[in-house]
Amino acid sequence: MTQRLTFWGTRGSIPTPGGSSSRYGGNTPCVSVEYLKGTERRLLVLDAGTGIRLLGNQLVERSNGEVEVDLLLSHTHWDHIQGLPFFAPLFNGASAVRILGPRQGEVTLETILRRQMEPVVFPVPLDGLAAQLTVEHVAGDLVVGDFEIRAMRVRHPGNTLGYRLTPVAGGASLAYVTDNELGQGGSYEVGPHWREEFVQFLQGVEVLVHDSMYTGRELEQYRGWGHSSFEEAVALAAEAGVRRLVLFHHRPERDDIAMDALAEAAQQMATAAEHPLEVTAAIEGTELTLDGG
Repeated sequence: MTQRLTFWGTRGSIPTPGGSSSRYGGNTPCVSVEYLKGTERRLLVLDAGTGIRLLGNQLVERSNGEVEVDLLLSHTHWDHIQGLPFFAPLFNGASAVRILGPRQGEVTLETILRRQMEPVVFPVPLDGLAAQLTVEHVAGDLVVGDFEIRAMRVRHPGNTLGYRLTPVAGGASLAYVTDNELGQGGSYEVGPHWREEFVQFLQGVEVLVHDSMYTGRELEQYRGWGHSSFEEAVALAAEAGVRRLVLFHHRPERDDIAMDALAEAAQQMATAAEHPLEVTAAIEGTELTLDGG
């Protein structure tokens, strides 16, 4: 099964519009995975940052917004859900949107989504949406559409999941790990052998989209914030035998020129690794294809 990834939002923490970020993009995380099932196009969406508004606009143009969408949330920090109220298919009665993600302690996913659309902060409540909407919790591995999805808790404040997507019929796997602290620092509810288990979780994936918010030097100021350096992401990808690494969740302060330098340094590091791999930095609006097996 051929999969087409499109990056609709690549920035972390807060949108950064403006000329200095125009190439890599200023929208917060959203990635779509489109594939063919028979003659039909099917769509799986990863996270609902501000980039999901652009995706919704395209769906309206392509099919008048009458779509079936599975939306998989890594967690519910605001930069990963703040675009959801502006996702055009939600306002079309012919659309069906299924949202899946982790609960946060005793707070359900639906409660969190309702709270960000309460009248004091948004004019349209969750119950005012026209689309057929379902909200479900991810508590382990599951099947969504034509994908087997493995979920693993990662090192980030709150209940945050990394996902590995593999076509049910076989083919290349994709891993999406957008917020994750690989180094020392922070207190997270993961086991003592988390690193070894995480490497095994990623073993042999075709494409790994991973948090690389900081440089190694910057990271010393932000231990415990739940993010990684690009150096750590490259080392992880090489250790797990990943073929392609996509650097993601770019720091808001990093402009296009600085991103170019970071991406070049990451590729140089990867080329020198024992297991060479291809490294790119996610650019808003670009596509990446995974061929079927």
